[in-house]
Amino acid sequence: MAVNAPEMKAFLLATPFFGGLSDTGLDLLMSMLVECRFEAGATVVAEGEPGRSMFIVRSGRLAVSKRATSGSVIPISILERGDFFGEMTLIEMQNRSATVVAENSTVLYELTAQKLYACYKADIHAYVIVLQNINRELCRRLRRADDRFAGHQVGEDS
Repeated sequence: MAVNAPEMKAFLLATPFFGGLSDTGLDLLMSMLVECRFEAGATVVAEGEPGRSMFIVRSGRLAVSKRATSGSVIPISILERGDFFGEMTLIEMQNRSATVVAENSTVLYELTAQKLYACYKADIHAYVIVLQNINRELCRRLRRADDRFAGHQVGEDS
């Protein structure tokens, strides 16, 4: 189902992914989103599988994890309303880097690589803003990972 409700616009404006977009750019991207629903326990994406889309969390709670070389599952983060994930596959065209599982009933908005490319063709300014927002979030995540790593190196418990 395509997303186009007024309450959706208010929600998107409040999320970091859509920050700084003009009304026209926001309307274009809204028309490209598809609502997806997942029940508790459902795997949304699995580490290693091909991925050509990203997701914005409308509601629910999701757990992100990676599998260690030993085979154990390592929790990475929790995602909630307004967070987004899967953007790495849109940028680097690689397989999914982690597994994301719905902890409870979850509503997501999916944006495919094909639709993002259509945004590039239709509104280059909106496309650049979206990429800047993605890059900003990736930088935040890298800083958090650096801080966690540095804490473990000196024996701190993060």
